[in-house]
Order: sequence, then structure tokens, then C-alpha cells
Amino acid sequence: MAAEWSVLLLTCQRGGCVSAFQRELEARRLRGGLGPRPPALLLAVEDPWARLGSGGATLNALLVAAEHLSARAGCTVVTSDVLREARILILHMGRDFSFDDCGRAFTCLPVEEPGAPAEALVCNLDSLLGTMTHRLCVGSPPGVWVCSTDMLLTVPSAPGIDWDGFQGVRVIAVPGSQAYARNHGVYLADEQGLVRDIIYKGTEAQIQQCAGPDGTVPLVCGVVFFSSDAAEQLLATHVIPPLDACTYMGLDSGAPPIQLSLFFDIVLCMAGGMTKEDFVKGGGDASVRSARSVLWTALRAFPLSMACIPNASYDYMTTSASDHIRSLTLLPGSASHLRFCKTAHSHVDPCLLEDGSSVTNCLLEGAVRLAAGSVIQHCHLQGPLEIGPGCLLSGLTTGSSLALQGCPLRDIVLQGHHIQLRDLLCRVFTLTGRLDDWQSPAEEATYLNMPWAEFFHRTGIREGDLWDAETPRRSRCLLSARLFPVLHACEALGLEDVLWLLDPVAAAGERLARWRAAWRMSWQELLPCLDKAAELAARRALFFLQGQHKVRRVLLGCQDSSLLPLARSAVHEGYHEAVLGMLDEVASTAGDAGIAARALACIADVLGCMARGEGGLRSGPAANREWASAFRRLESGDIAGGVWELAAERQKWMSSAALLVRAARHYEGAEQILLRQAVMSSCQFVTVGQAELPPLGHWVQVACPARLDLSGGWSDTPPITYEHGGAVVDVAVLVDGCRPIGARVRRIGEPELRLVSLGGTPQSEVAVELVCRELEHLRDYCQPHAPGALLKAAFICTQIVQFPSQKPLRAQLMESFGGGFEVHTWSKLPHGSGLGTSSILAGAVMASLYRAAGKAASTESLIHAVLHLEQRLTTGGGWQDQVGGLVPGIKIGRSKAQLPLRVEVEKIPVPNGFTQTLNNHLLLVYTGKTRLARNLLQDVVRNWYARLPSAVQNADALVSNAEECAQALRQGNLPLIGKCLDRYWQQKKCMAPGCEPLAVGRMMEALRPYVYGQCLAGAGGGGFLYVLTKGPRQKEALHQILAKTEGLGNFSIHSIEVDTGGFAVEVMGCDPKDGAHPREDVAV
Repeated sequence: MAAEWSVLLLTCQRGGCVSAFQRELEARRLRGGLGPRPPALLLAVEDPWARLGSGGATLNALLVAAEHLSARAGCTVVTSDVLREARILILHMGRDFSFDDCGRAFTCLPVEEPGAPAEALVCNLDSLLGTMTHRLCVGSPPGVWVCSTDMLLTVPSAPGIDWDGFQGVRVIAVPGSQAYARNHGVYLADEQGLVRDIIYKGTEAQIQQCAGPDGTVPLVCGVVFFSSDAAEQLLATHVIPPLDACTYMGLDSGAPPIQLSLFFDIVLCMAGGMTKEDFVKGGGDASVRSARSVLWTALRAFPLSMACIPNASYDYMTTSASDHIRSLTLLPGSASHLRFCKTAHSHVDPCLLEDGSSVTNCLLEGAVRLAAGSVIQHCHLQGPLEIGPGCLLSGLTTGSSLALQGCPLRDIVLQGHHIQLRDLLCRVFTLTGRLDDWQSPAEEATYLNMPWAEFFHRTGIREGDLWDAETPRRSRCLLSARLFPVLHACEALGLEDVLWLLDPVAAAGERLARWRAAWRMSWQELLPCLDKAAELAARRALFFLQGQHKVRRVLLGCQDSSLLPLARSAVHEGYHEAVLGMLDEVASTAGDAGIAARALACIADVLGCMARGEGGLRSGPAANREWASAFRRLESGDIAGGVWELAAERQKWMSSAALLVRAARHYEGAEQILLRQAVMSSCQFVTVGQAELPPLGHWVQVACPARLDLSGGWSDTPPITYEHGGAVVDVAVLVDGCRPIGARVRRIGEPELRLVSLGGTPQSEVAVELVCRELEHLRDYCQPHAPGALLKAAFICTQIVQFPSQKPLRAQLMESFGGGFEVHTWSKLPHGSGLGTSSILAGAVMASLYRAAGKAASTESLIHAVLHLEQRLTTGGGWQDQVGGLVPGIKIGRSKAQLPLRVEVEKIPVPNGFTQTLNNHLLLVYTGKTRLARNLLQDVVRNWYARLPSAVQNADALVSNAEECAQALRQGNLPLIGKCLDRYWQQKKCMAPGCEPLAVGRMMEALRPYVYGQCLAGAGGGGFLYVLTKGPRQKEALHQILAKTEGLGNFSIHSIEVDTGGFAVEVMGCDPKDGAHPREDVAV
């Protein structure tokens, strides 16, 4: 579940680049970071005054939300009625932050979210949005949630807040130690959970009074909820002076500014232990006291309750560098929905990072070593560099690397900033110590972790260089010290102009003179000049620069990381050309057809993302003539030339969604060319020997069993089979007592190829007959739906016919064989049966062709020859079908994660009598539904190339389930085999969603009580269902059960039995019915 927001508002300080923050909100909507139903209104709201306070910012944001909702409702004035059913979330950015130029909300966390739809940096804002939307606010009534962004908040998945009968206002608290509470706020509540008081930095006695039985106290964590009634009353105060001054309307009306706190000026008035007199008198000046009086009148009647969330945690983001580094290098609590990692969205050698360090959004090239307890964010650096413990580096570019080499970096904070001085944009570097305090007077404090007096002595810098003479001594602090060079009259400034402060002896007087000659600013003066938009843009650019390195690393390293989320982000943020360029480069230089194929598939994904869900389906034709030249280059083996020609053609197809989708289809077509080349490396495992040439007119006949895939299917499918590795348990089976698939071939006197498709048996009438007399008649062998395509491909793959060739077909046939060939094929199984018909038929045809041409091939050779044929035919497909139909009995086929692709088959020994037990318990049910496997295959390959986490995990599960099934068969354990079948069916549905038609689901549900396990054969979607029954010989019983089940259509039940003999090659007489000639077993 998730809270569904009507409005989401992010408030920022005046002059705080509101447009940049609005862009950040919109980016999160685009990449799916705001949930499946993002808010209708996303608003970044600038405070009307510089020091408005959290209370004033809340009232102004509430007015803005109500105004927008009123306009959407067709009203011409603001009406509070729009708040009745609204669900509003207000997030306050608050004050500037010493360690992040974009504030605490946009402080990046060392987190990666591999399951996110789009890849992006995770900021504290994102963490809080996730906590509020998916945890804290779930189940709350309509109203207004207000949340600060100045803390790291962790909440368990089920916070256990009771909303029954809720009225008024509720504050959220987290349990904390009494020691921590001394510097923070705590709630004093009664036994009913009603708040009596809010105590800030209280005495030990006051804090002890708030403690619960376990000794913890309820900490104020910056989150409060106003019911719609309370929100209406709060909104009504925006027109009453002096509260009108809190809103932009007050600014526009000339009202004098006022500063209000959310908790101590608004929420506190509802605390049960507060009197009006004490509350009003607590205001600072007359205007605040007047405002408190108005708020008391408006809100006092509402009960103020507290929900303290067990196992939640709260960590305020202080101005202490030690605290900040600690928060980024320690794992968050177990209740967190985030998991911190050492490197997040970074290109870096992890071996150079000590445990307890953290790198986020960085590109670290070469030997950049990072000690424990140090953090690097948003940096592009080149080694060799040594960064000692206790450091925070941020915002540094490659130009800084030389200055850092050999520099003693330990316990320092070094940051690069984007500064805007009116129309002048520049870079400024700041350097402080980890232990420094920003606001303590100089005589009591440190700079670069040493007393100021020592610093002055070491550097030659004087107090007068940093502070004006009239600055009071108590105001002379690090915050106001003009330490940081901004501009120089004659020279460009760089990182070295602050780094010399770490080693002033080496720099002598030259650096000091240069430093004095520069125009310098204090951190206090720099803060209003920070260019947040430029900083966010620089982080974005660096993110996609390291993203390009990730593309190269993942593809060349054959890693199972998905690049699709990065592609989506690149499209959303306008960096798609950079990502496409990197993919082109990898594809053209990899020197590996498998890697290049995956890179082309990724380009197709980027183009699909650019279409933004429009332009049609991703699957479709890919044979437009404009792409033919590039395809020919790829077919010829010129991968680099083909890739760059594809890229040039791509530029012509970028102007509309429809063109982008069509371009994506052609990239998938190009990927298939390279995939075929990778799979055809298996040809080296095809060995063909010589055999006696059968007499002219004598038939060579092959009959094959069907196959049942008991587990592991899809793991045999290229490219999964050679990128991940595959394992499939198959059984060769007779259907209704016979081998249902077969072929026969004979040589004939005429130099032509007669291709005949019979009905269901060798004795059936001719269904389709085709005669090929010219090589041109074979040209469509690679178009699977062309008449006789499989048989044409078989002649070419067995090299009986050379194609293409300058020599005519008739001449080839006469010179080599003294005539032509006639081929008959048959199958008793319906189209799309799921029993491996086409691949097994290809094996039968190739076995009979080899023998009829005077050649012999082993079963292993035939398995790999069929792989080759199906790639030439362009149907793709894996190896499990031919393994299942050409190797007898029960076996497991395996392939390793490598090229060339080689399939190894191991027969599975079963206990004595268990084969007959299987025969008695296995049944085949024809569902009456025809499977459309081609689209399923395209989707599976696309998802695998995208390395969707679900596809990768499922591939692992398929292989492990196959090994478990093989073990269950060795034990003869029917219940365990049934579990493997059921698990296998779930895995098939995960791999190819939509492969279970409704009628099949009903059928399986009806049979479930009577079977150990069941599964649709093959890819699913229809065809045959096989079941492992609990009782033996259940054919009639199951028929009666299904006959009573509604909505099944035409089903039929068939007996099956394990074929332990396997297929055979028989040389027969001229009459195919004549069985007098001896049977020849194929070599194994």
C-alpha cells in the first residue's frame, strides 16, 4: 500500500533556486520515484521572506496548495472546501547546510536501488518521500502532513499508528536516549497519548519527566499531521494580521515580515498543559505574540495526540563534520527501507576502498585510495591519490587531481562550489577541519583541527586578513572568516589556493602573497551566492558520465546488472545521446558477437524509452530496406562497420515515437544477427563421417519420440544459455504408444528437391508438396513461415546443397549424388503443442539427410547441428527440444556460460522399476489452446538482455530447480518431482508472463487435488499440459473431472511412456512400407 497524494509541496528559502527544485520534483515524477500514482500537483514553493520559519513556510505552502486545488475545482477564489478530501504533503528544506550546497534535502545517500524503474541518485528527500508515502502515512485520513528534511528518519514497514476515530492534530515521535534529547526537542504526553508540552533542550529533570518505562523519551522528529478540519482552521488564519505576513499574498500586500516556528508557535498552542497566557507571552516580539493569540483562538479546540513509533530512529543532520561523515559511513538501522553501500553510482576500483569508507556519484580513475571513515561525493578525480581517514571531499573535478597529489589529506572537509556573483559564474573551494566548529569564537575554537593561534603562526595569516577591525571578538568565528579565495586580478584561482593552508611551509611566502592578493569571502558570505541549479546540473552530468563507464564495465565484464533503469533516466534527463554513443562504441570495439548483440539490444531499449510508451509495440517487422546495408555488414562479420552504419541510419529515425519504435525493432533485428553468429559457434561440435551411400530410390527413415521438459526450460535459450549457463531435465516420450515425429529421405533420378509434408503418419496423404529446381527456390530458407523453409535450411546446413553458389542446383545435385532428393515429414502432434516438434523434426530430417547422402552424424553432432539450423532459419530457440527427442530416456542437458556454445548430456539413472512407475503416473492433457511462442521468445530475450532483476533471479532458479529435479528422479521420489514441476510452472510464468490462458488456469485448478505437480509443456501459452498424478493409471478419472469443469473447450487426455530406445535411422527398400531392410542405429 502507499499514500496517494493530491499535492506534494517542497518549500525552499527565498532566493533558493525554486525553478531548479521544481525540475527535481518533475524528474522524480518522470522516473517513477513518486509511486505508481504520482501527485496531480507537484510544487516547489519559495518562502516569501528570508527568515520565515517553519510555521510561516507551512502556512504559505498550505495557501498555495489550496489556491491550486481551488483553481482545479473551477473556483475563482480560494476555498477551504478543497481541503476536505485532499491529501497534502509539505516538505520543508529548511536552512542551508555546511556539507551540501543544495541543502539537507538533496544530500546524497550511499544507496543504490536496483529495483527502481529508473536509476538515479538517492537523496535524503527521496528517503523521506519513501518513508512518508509507503510507511508512515499509509492509512491516514485526508489532511495535511508536514515533514522537515533536516534529519535522517527510519521507520519500520508497519509503524502501527491507529487512525480509528482520529480528530485534530497528531505529532510523530521516535524513541531516543535521554542523553540525545539534551540537544533536541521531546514531547511530554499523558497515558492517553495526548501531548502536554514540547520541551526543547530541557533540564535533566524535564527530560526524565518525558521518559517511558524503558527509559527512552519521545523525540520531536519534525513530522506532524493536521486533519482536514484542523488544516481548514489553520488556512483561515492567513487573512488575519499579522499571520497574513507569512504568505506570498502578505508580501504582495506590503505586510511587515514575521517569523514563526511550526512546533513552538503553531503546534504548541494545542498542548494540553499550555495556558493561553503562558503561550502568548512566550512569543518574542509583539507581532509574534499577536500571531500566537490568533493561532490559539483558531486551533486550541483540536486535540494534539502523539504517535511514538517503536524501532524508529531519528538522526538530526548537524553542522558537525564528524556527525555527517558518520551518518554516511554507518549502516542505517534495520528498520530502514534503504541499504547503504560502500560505492553508490560510482566508477571506482573497490579494492582501493577500505571498509568504513563511502563513495557516491564519483568517477575515480586510476589509483585513488580511500581510508576508513572518509567520504567522497560528486567528484571526478584521477590517481594516484591517497585520502586519509576522517575526510569529506565533494564537488571536485579532474582539474583538481594534480593539486591533490602528495597532499596530506586527513580529517579535512574539502568542497568545490558553484558561485554566482550577479552575472559572473565561478568555482570556489572551501577547506575546513573535521573537528572545527563553525560558530565558536576564534579564541575557543579551531581551524583545520588546530587552534587559530597555531594556524596564524604556521601560515603567516593575521586576524586582520580574516575579520574587519570593527568585528566584535565574540563574532570572529570560522563562519565569518574571509578564508576562501574567489577572484584574483591577474591569475586564475584553483584548488591549490586553499590546499597550501595544509602545508604552508612548503609554499613559503609566495602562496601567502597570492592568497592575500585575492578577493576572498567567508562561508557566511558565500552561502547566498551558491548556485544550486548549477550544482544540481553538475551532479547530473557526473552521474551520467560515470553511467557511461558503467555501461562499458557491465557489458565488457558480462555482468548481470540491468542497464534499462539507466537508459530510462538518460532519456528523462536528456542524456540519451551520450548513452547511445557509449553503446555504439562498446558494440563496435568489443570484438565479441555476444557482447555486441547485448549492446545493440540496449540501444533498442534506449530508443524504446525515447518513444515514451507511444508509437506501437516493440515487437514487429525489421526488414526495412534502409537498414539492409548495415545488416549485410553484420552478416558478413564486419561488426564495427555494421554498428556505425546502424548509428548513421538511426539518426534518420529519431523524430517521432512511431519511427523510434520501428528503429528499436531493427536494432533487435541486428542483435539477432549477432546472436545467431554467437550460437553458430556450436558448429565446431558437429562432426560428420562417411557411410555407405544407400541405393537410388531406397528410403532412409527416422522416427522420433516427443519430449517433456520437466524443469529448467528457458535456461537453454540463447543468449541465456551461453551468458548464464543452462540446465534442463528432459524425458523422451511415446505419445499414445508411438513416436509421433518423423522424416524419410530417398535419392531420386531427377536433379531436384521434392519436399513433401504428410499428415500425421508416414502412411498419410500428401498435405503439401513443393519442388525446388533452382537455387533461387531456396532463397527464402531463412523465412520461417515460407513453404518448406525448415527442409530448405536442412539441405543447406547439411551442405548437401551449397547456398549461395555460382553453380546451379541441378549441377550440384548431379555432380555429387547423381540426382536429387525427396523428403517426407510428418507429425501426429498439433502445431504449438509444446512437445518440441519443430526442433525434433529438424533433427529427424538432418539425420535422414546425412544418411541418404552417405554420411553419418552422432547424436551430439545432431544436437548442435539443429542449433545451427534454427539460427539459419532465424527461429532462434534453444537446445532442450532436440536433446529431449534425440537422446533416449530421462536425462539432464547442460551448457556453460561461455562461447562456443556446447551442450553436454547426462543420462539420469533411476531406481529399478521407476520408469514404469512414471509411465503409470504421467498423463498428457491437450488443452485445445494453440501456443504463440514467437512473441514469448522475443519478450524473454528482450528482458534477459535488459537484465531485469526478475529475469536474472529466475534464470538462477531454473537451473537450480533442474538440478533438484534430477536428484528427485535419481531417488524415485514422486512427490518431490511434483514439487519441482509446480515450481517450474511458476518460473515459466515469471519468465514469460501471460503464458497461462484462463481456460488452462481453470483446468490446473480442477486437477490440483489429484496431482503431485503439473506444468504446461514448452514455453506455455497453450498446447499440452502434463500432470504427475498421485494415483496410477488415472486417465479415465481425470477425464471425468475435466468433463465437469466449465469453460475448458475441446480437451483430450493421452497416455505417455518413457521412450528408452530413442530414435533410429533405418535404411528401407523402395517401398516405405517394406520393413525387410535391417535397422541401423545412429552412432552415439
